[in-house]
Amino acid sequence: MPTYISLIRFTQKGVETIREGPKRLDMAKQAFRDAGAELKAFYLVTGQYDAVAVSEAPNDETVAKLSLRTAAMGNVRTETLRAFNEDEYRKIVASIG
Repeated sequence: MPTYISLIRFTQKGVETIREGPKRLDMAKQAFRDAGAELKAFYLVTGQYDAVAVSEAPNDETVAKLSLRTAAMGNVRTETLRAFNEDEYRKIVASIG
């Protein structure tokens, strides 16, 4: 399954209700499972973003749907990137003439 990296920023609402964050994370993990995807890792980070999530999903449409559903709750804003692992990277580079 393709891998995705989500860069997450808490909204004001998300910060105000941060104590509910672990419960929301558990709900997100379940939503991913229900969609045939998996939230593989979650990291609270310092710097420009507040958290980073690594997930796997069957396709871009599934990730878009999950991202929109999460954003609609109003606690976070995300930027999601398609990530290519080392084997995929090598295959892509090898295909360049």
